[in-house]
Amino acid sequence: MKALIPTEMIERKIYLIRGHKVMIDSDLAELYGVKTKVLIQGVKRNAQRFPQDFMFQLNNQEVISLRSQIVTSKSGRGGRRYVPYVFTEQGVAMLSSVLNSERAIQVNIAIMRAFVKLREILSTHKELAHKLTELERKIERHDEEIKVIFDAIRQLMKPPEAKTKKIGFRRERE
Repeated sequence: MKALIPTEMIERKIYLIRGHKVMIDSDLAELYGVKTKVLIQGVKRNAQRFPQDFMFQLNNQEVISLRSQIVTSKSGRGGRRYVPYVFTEQGVAMLSSVLNSERAIQVNIAIMRAFVKLREILSTHKELAHKLTELERKIERHDEEIKVIFDAIRQLMKPPEAKTKKIGFRRERE
């Protein structure tokens, strides 16, 4: 069965905000084939299903930052008149119970797969970062060992110090 929406398209709509991977309400509405207003109304009617760790509204600074990442219309020119909501992975999963349609179910499955794929990619990056850190530690340890070897070689290369100590007995004066 051919995917309803390509995973790569969904991945491009996932952003990192406040340390969470999230999707914007308007992007989700587009994927589900509904208007953003309809999506938000459904969420507000079921507010108890969407705690802060499932969905939150962006602050003005985040909106400005997001606008610089993606092209969105500015308010006052026919654009959004309210600050967007964003949904975490759990919030997106909860949307399937609010938007009860065949398309919503299929889109949700595709989105969940995209989140899982991103998690796998991040896990791989963490493993690589850990291996790189271990390699750096080994190199540092080897650098110290090499430095000790060079210091020892330098000591061996130094000419012997000329200590002129007289050989024989000393006579003490009375």
